[in-house]
Amino acid sequence: MTGSETADGVGGTRAFLPAVEGLRACAAIGVVVTHVAFQTGHTTGVTGRLLGRFDLAVAVFFALSGFLLWRGHAAAARGLRSRPSTAHYLRSRIVRIMPGYLVAVVVILTLFPDTKPDLTVWLANLTLTQIYVPLTLTSGLTQMWSLSVEVTFYLALPLLALLARRVPVRARIPLIVVTAVASLFWVRIPFDPGSGHNLWNWPPAFFSWFAAGMVLAELTVTPVGRAHRLGRNRSLMAVLAVAAFCVAASPLAGKEGLQFGSIGQVTVKTVMGAIVAGALLAPLVLDRPGTGHRLLGNTTMVTLGRWSYGLFVWHLAALAMVFPMIGEFAFNGHFFVVLVLTVVFGFALAAVSYGLVESPCRNALRRWERRNDPTPLDSSVTEETEPAIAR
Repeated sequence: MTGSETADGVGGTRAFLPAVEGLRACAAIGVVVTHVAFQTGHTTGVTGRLLGRFDLAVAVFFALSGFLLWRGHAAAARGLRSRPSTAHYLRSRIVRIMPGYLVAVVVILTLFPDTKPDLTVWLANLTLTQIYVPLTLTSGLTQMWSLSVEVTFYLALPLLALLARRVPVRARIPLIVVTAVASLFWVRIPFDPGSGHNLWNWPPAFFSWFAAGMVLAELTVTPVGRAHRLGRNRSLMAVLAVAAFCVAASPLAGKEGLQFGSIGQVTVKTVMGAIVAGALLAPLVLDRPGTGHRLLGNTTMVTLGRWSYGLFVWHLAALAMVFPMIGEFAFNGHFFVVLVLTVVFGFALAAVSYGLVESPCRNALRRWERRNDPTPLDSSVTEETEPAIAR
């Protein structure tokens, strides 16, 4: 490769990366693993720690968003393309996130037997502000805290891009890294848990996970160098990801299950999450153009990746249905049976959501934009730019 060639080839970005969709599907299943392990009582010992730490799928999803949504700005900063349209970006995010989400919220809050929502709970969940309104994370929708974090990142991203325009190109990656390191100190801000707020779940605490993807986005439009060659080494990245995952599953990074640890333990877990996410994503986005990933990039995995948002939205409802189906109570074992059934039913609900709600809404937006928006569609915002989903 010549010095003028970037990781995405000369002159631009690859709009669609099938293996990234496959990684999204794997991460979605990882989210389910964590919740099934918790609700079947597999939270103790080595096995419990390992299963519980699949919640680092959150970091993968946040890194995916950081990469997919920042790469257009990274390319524009180097003159490889025009700046992304903010209006189109915001419309696409709203249409991608809200229709399927709102249907799920209405159905779950209305029909889920363990929910007793008041007006505050309804409003917080409908507006994705659960993490800012005390005591509004509710049964069947507790995983939505991470989507609330993600939406805040979506809203902040145009401002971050505007600020980054003033930064010299060579300083963009160092600045992202420095900001990510600074964000690790967020958990040291004191707060009163009795207030109902949990500042550890607010967006600044997770910027390092988004930053892992943003750094990779910057690398895709820079001349190929040592960082690219290291990132393309799948064996090295796999070892790094496994090592970081094991550290995250150890007592160094917190307590068993979904409990929070000390400030130091939370910081270790956050750092390990950034490493896991970056190591898993790097080979897929920094590889040479034309280099595919046989497993993650196949048709089945790409399809499951497109349904992964629906799996995130519906999997706790599916999990709640599984226990009465097998005649068991929660926290009473049967991990593998519950996991398989939850994944199957979860993806079935996700497929219905995608076919009847998500895809039609996105197609309607495309038709509207072709009729009304003179600005060409952002080629980097494609089927691939799904929302990150989390635990």
